[in-house]
Amino acid sequence: AYVIASKVLWKNALMFFVVITMFFNGGLIPTYMMVKNLHLLNTRWAIIFPTLISAWNMIIMRTFFQSIPDSMEESAKIDGAGSLTIFVRIVIPLSAPIIAVMTLYYGVAHWNSWFTAMIYLKSRTLYPLQLFLREILIQSQFAELTGELDTMEAGYMNVNQDILKNAFIVISTLPILCLYPFLQKYFVKGVMIGALKGY
Repeated sequence: AYVIASKVLWKNALMFFVVITMFFNGGLIPTYMMVKNLHLLNTRWAIIFPTLISAWNMIIMRTFFQSIPDSMEESAKIDGAGSLTIFVRIVIPLSAPIIAVMTLYYGVAHWNSWFTAMIYLKSRTLYPLQLFLREILIQSQFAELTGELDTMEAGYMNVNQDILKNAFIVISTLPILCLYPFLQKYFVKGVMIGALKGY
């Protein structure tokens, strides 16, 4: 995002390739074949790598980087700073709000994700919490429909469906709710700066 936001050659072409991925992608089967050919099936990397970078989040970060005044970088270059020094010592410290926003966005996306784990993971020891919650909910619904709720295993006997669903909602949202107060001050600032160019 920083490279596309800076004054580099071919930045418009790079931006075009980033945007095009938002409209056209290979789909589920080519992605699965790619993960399989990279020997990532049944590993945690199978969940992380395919969703490592979001084009939409990258565009938000690019907009934020464009809002940083050029005069800061120019004064650093006059003092003899190179591109890497400018990025590490000027851009990254100024980017705390957008980094906090991206941390929250990616954290929520990965925390709520169960579909990719269901596709790529076979070992139950690697299952994320959301997949276990889904499994328990499906088992309890099936048992309620077939009238076998009294014989359910794993201690889910005689549990009301609404109570079970509410418990899952609390379990799945509690970590994000605990994290949000620490990021809230950055979150509002980062979203606004990333959205309103020129401020």
